[in-house]
Amino acid sequence: MATEKRLSARRKHTLKSCMLVVANNLLEAESQVKATEREKFLAEKCPPLDVPYSREELLELCNKLHQQINISEEERYCTEFKLNMVLNEVRDLNIKIVDLRGKFKRPRLKKVRMSADAMLKALLGSKHTVNMDLRANLKQVKKEVKEEDKQLRDVGDWRKNIEDKSDRKKMFDS
Repeated sequence: MATEKRLSARRKHTLKSCMLVVANNLLEAESQVKATEREKFLAEKCPPLDVPYSREELLELCNKLHQQINISEEERYCTEFKLNMVLNEVRDLNIKIVDLRGKFKRPRLKKVRMSADAMLKALLGSKHTVNMDLRANLKQVKKEVKEEDKQLRDVGDWRKNIEDKSDRKKMFDS
């Protein structure tokens, strides 16, 4: 920011006022263009009306105006129908986009405690009864007990051994 030159308040004000003048001129030009287009359209669609004085000419004029009104109403109806069709198509496409995007939040699932048997029963149906006894398929291994291990187990608590040895000492002393 230090390298950039800052505009003074007076310069900012003059630039802003120039921009507003240019924008105002553009708006006026645009409004004039719209007014001329409207006049051309009205001159094309609604020619100037010559009011006749005889009754027959008035009836002809009324019939002619009635036909023009019918034609314009048909055009309006067709354009409204086409517009509604396009709007419905846009709405359907937006729904498809939302579906494809997956914007819907997935609900949090509750934790369910279920045994493996109950889960298989729920998945496969009540006709299929499958026992899920995982321990049944394991190998049975017989444990061989070595004599050394048996002696170590029989020795028991080391405190008792010391007490027994102390009794022996008393026997020798006496």
